[in-house]
Amino acid sequence: QVQLVESGGGLVQPGGSLRLSCSASRSIFSISVVGWYRQTPGKQRELVASINPAGQPTYVDSVKGRFTISRDTAKNTLYLQMNSLKPEDTAVYYCNARRLIPPSTVYWGQGTQVTVSS
Repeated sequence: QVQLVESGGGLVQPGGSLRLSCSASRSIFSISVVGWYRQTPGKQRELVASINPAGQPTYVDSVKGRFTISRDTAKNTLYLQMNSLKPEDTAVYYCNARRLIPPSTVYWGQGTQVTVSS
């Protein structure tokens, strides 16, 4: 079992920046696609960014050029640097890890609230 713990959310003004962190209880980055999802009330959870074991990132179009996903394998920590934040980025952000080898377990963190408002 793997526990994922997010931190770094909060209230920020439009145009500001935040960095989210996700600490994993075990080393999983080499065998998992890890990423960040977000969800607002009444909407489906949306994939924001992910990174595969080879270190290749992907982003949803709405955050390209503003958000950067990265990882520190030695610290078992995933990051999401969010710049030029907009009110529409307001959501609960969840860390996710999907194992690529059996068992193909999917792990979720508890979520961290990001609010972009003046």
